[in-house]
Amino acid sequence: MPCPALLKRPPPAAALLTTVAVAVLAGLLAAGCGAQGTGRPIPPDAIRVEVGPRPVTGPLPGGFIGLSIEYSSALAYAGEPGQLNPVFLALVRGLDRGQSPVLRFGGDTTDWTWWPVPGMARPKGIRESLTPHWLATTAALTRALDARLILGINFEADSPRIAGTEARALVQAIGAASVAGLELGNEPEAYSTLGWYSLHHTIPVFGRPPTYGFTAYLRDYSAVAGVLPPGVPVAGPASGAPDWLSGLSRFLTANPRVRMATFHRYPLHRCATPRSSIAYPTIANLLAPVASSGPATSLAAAVGAAHSHGVGFRADELNSVSCGGAAGVSDTFASALWIMDTLFNMDRVGVDGVNIHTFRSGRYAPFTFRHRAGRWSAQVRPLYYGLLMFSRAAPPGSRLLPTRHPGGPALRIWATRGRDNRLRVLLINDALDRAATIAVRLPSAAAPAELERLTAPGIRARHGLRLAGQAFASPTLTGALAGVAHATRVAPQRGRYVLRLPAASAALLTTASG
Repeated sequence: MPCPALLKRPPPAAALLTTVAVAVLAGLLAAGCGAQGTGRPIPPDAIRVEVGPRPVTGPLPGGFIGLSIEYSSALAYAGEPGQLNPVFLALVRGLDRGQSPVLRFGGDTTDWTWWPVPGMARPKGIRESLTPHWLATTAALTRALDARLILGINFEADSPRIAGTEARALVQAIGAASVAGLELGNEPEAYSTLGWYSLHHTIPVFGRPPTYGFTAYLRDYSAVAGVLPPGVPVAGPASGAPDWLSGLSRFLTANPRVRMATFHRYPLHRCATPRSSIAYPTIANLLAPVASSGPATSLAAAVGAAHSHGVGFRADELNSVSCGGAAGVSDTFASALWIMDTLFNMDRVGVDGVNIHTFRSGRYAPFTFRHRAGRWSAQVRPLYYGLLMFSRAAPPGSRLLPTRHPGGPALRIWATRGRDNRLRVLLINDALDRAATIAVRLPSAAAPAELERLTAPGIRARHGLRLAGQAFASPTLTGALAGVAHATRVAPQRGRYVLRLPAASAALLTTASG
């Protein structure tokens, strides 16, 4: 007997179903209408996707998606101690509802900032001073979000006194319980090659001598870490150098106070990169498989080393293009597709969390803020839509499931099983001119699933994105999606969920709880 069509919404008369009608419906389900769905044939051109039942990772930690904010941009995002930016709060909470977000303050400004030391002249490489107002605002933000902070501590000044004074001021204001890690320095591998400051605007002065390398860094780090407040976890090495990854075990053995290993990753590079390089910032290079899988793959061995020491691992500075991003690449819909695939790859290799790097004028910033006449507003960029879609596809506690398909490199598919026992399948089509028909077989396909889409007018779009039919107002005064949410119900066809995935788009298939 053919199965009846499934209604999106039952008519009002459905409330008057008799016991007999319910029994008939139960009989239809028992006959296979729920297990196999409709009897329509699967299109011959459909790409058949297989999702396995056994998880291949542990539970995704809470606070997996965090932000990394330059010290100089903290107040522009957070607001004032007594009037925090409510739009920023809403956007942060939207990525990890019910969790304690991990926020990092640092980046280049880690080594350009200090807490003034009584009786000491400000070193020439330090450009900004932390203030009581900065501390009060950050402490209020931490309480409002129930956040845990990674705090960059000046290391390039090569002064235990400067590092200790800054760390004590930060810990006293924030509270030791809210500090996830005091992170000494930022990318110390570059101290001997990139000038800390310049004499007469032309002559670079370096923070370390030309002979400075990993062994010297280990001695240096241990000496300065010894003055940090006791009982507070330490993070490091905050490195972006591939060849420092292999030394992580040595670093952790020499510094048992380190409870979080931190590394930085950018797949593309704007500074001093030839146009012929696969790392040059273009949309094509950002959508290449290596741009989203490469950062995670390069970290896999170091993740294992950290975990073998009982230490967590975060990619605590991550974004699309180094040197602040690239206009026309980092701020387009391509970045949304890239970040979803990248975050799943990070989960795949066991990374415990990531921090998306941002600052006020960053081309890769997920949002920008404006404060006028006592009111905050924000422009939400495509990257944030990608972060939000990932958070729906991989809620805290979910585990990755294995997937298999013959769809080629433009099709990226990830599946999870959540704590709620729901199966979620994220499908990303990176092809710019080719739609795909997908037929997904799940470990169980007993009922209709919901389908939410992430779309844009084009791969270069900066505006006009829609997530399940909703969008952020431009500008948004609330930090919440506006409009009516729309999810399509998809009934299984012969044991598979069949859907059409347009070019340059993504979709999330979610089953009912089991």
